[in-house]
Amino acid sequence: MIRAIPFIRTAAVASLTSVLFISGCDKTPEAQNEASEQIKPKATISVQEKKANFFAYLHPMIKQVNEEVLAQRKTLLEMQAGLPKLSSKDTKVLEEYTHTYRVKKELPTKQKIELLKRKINTIPASLILAQAANESAWGTSRFAREGNNYFGQWCYSKGCGLVPQGRDDGAKHEVAKFDSPIDSIRSYIRNLNSHPTYKPLRELRTQSLLKDKKPSGELLAQGLLGYSIRREEYVKEIQSMIRYNKLSRFDAENSKTDKK
Repeated sequence: MIRAIPFIRTAAVASLTSVLFISGCDKTPEAQNEASEQIKPKATISVQEKKANFFAYLHPMIKQVNEEVLAQRKTLLEMQAGLPKLSSKDTKVLEEYTHTYRVKKELPTKQKIELLKRKINTIPASLILAQAANESAWGTSRFAREGNNYFGQWCYSKGCGLVPQGRDDGAKHEVAKFDSPIDSIRSYIRNLNSHPTYKPLRELRTQSLLKDKKPSGELLAQGLLGYSIRREEYVKEIQSMIRYNKLSRFDAENSKTDKK
């Protein structure tokens, strides 16, 4: 999997990279002592602090995007309650959902809505944070820094993103470039909710909800076999990151996954 690494825009991180430039013209002992004090290195931020900054930076955006998904789901359920009739506005919105979430437009309206109900729902924040950290090397990769791409997502039209170094001859994919980190999160969630490769993830989510359980990131990670050529090893790595960093705590703060 192509790895992307985002830059964490926080004050704590900014302080790590700041440099104090001192004039060397004044050679008095007092000036030398003052300069010596000024150039003392600042305390290095700990790994735990770096991780905390990374999670604090992304989590509010993850929560916002999941709330946007729940708003779509609410609209979908309202359409279902109004069947067999749909307003012209609802019909247009349903067409948009059908296109976005890859549902066949030829299907009857009732069937479209049932299929969309399995697709339009939230993704646990724990899973998103673990994948973002893994795919972006904790926000340091070229693709994250230059393209706001935290999840290694590809695109296939020339100029759509950043050309990866060492790309195989004849390969045409690029690593997608986004206007902002939140756009990367939107694309990632939409991908998991719509692409055929991640149908197992969506089925795990549906089965969990039918049992009246909140889907966990560790559980849904089992549906990511197609995300990386490493397959089972990749899934285990993501699950391990969720456990080690206790990321399930973010699921409790996250928007609800709709059970209806």
